[in-house]
Amino acid sequence: MKRLGRSPGRARLLLDDASGREEAIEVLRAGGIVAMPTDTVYGVGVALEAPGGLQRLFAAKDRPLDRAIVLLVSDIAQAASVGAMSPAARVLAERFWPGGLTLVLARAPGADLPAALTVGATTIGVRIPDHDCPRALARALGPLPVTSANLSGQPDARDASDVLAQLGSRIDLVLDGGPARGGIPSTVVDCSGELPRILRVGAIDRPDLDAALGEAGQHHGV
Repeated sequence: MKRLGRSPGRARLLLDDASGREEAIEVLRAGGIVAMPTDTVYGVGVALEAPGGLQRLFAAKDRPLDRAIVLLVSDIAQAASVGAMSPAARVLAERFWPGGLTLVLARAPGADLPAALTVGATTIGVRIPDHDCPRALARALGPLPVTSANLSGQPDARDASDVLAQLGSRIDLVLDGGPARGGIPSTVVDCSGELPRILRVGAIDRPDLDAALGEAGQHHGV
């Protein structure tokens, strides 16, 4: 199949339905850039294995190359294929996924992740979003590098028209799922060390994390 680079014209707009998702999967497989609704704001991503895909994604957003990108995954098994799921990470994943929790994990043994994804770190951020669209794409393609569908430093895209206004000439396809739910960004918990610790408080409150880990008998630093 012909590989896609940066769009020469304007991104195509398709409904976020079964047909639209199938087309998005084909575009991603071919190396294209696709914007999609998520449980927070619109995101934009590429297939992890697409040659040069991450570089095109950074260029499309004018994103600094020293900022790592989170992987959206379909389930815990897929998360474990790229990151080492410690006992504490599994407790948090089973309690709060799908939802607003990003886990920073040590890279799983044998996980072949591009340097551009992790900017040289030995860890990787993963999340199962509470939205069918990115989970469906990840089921078909594997863990999906996704970041917010806006130019770096500009307002988040809350609907397809926002995406087109900022990235319409830079990406290949937009899946229109209506207005995004918006709301609070994900809470980020680093589970790559001996004790889990909060890097950012967001959608999941600190007392909820403490309760989940405490009930499971997990020592922690949250």
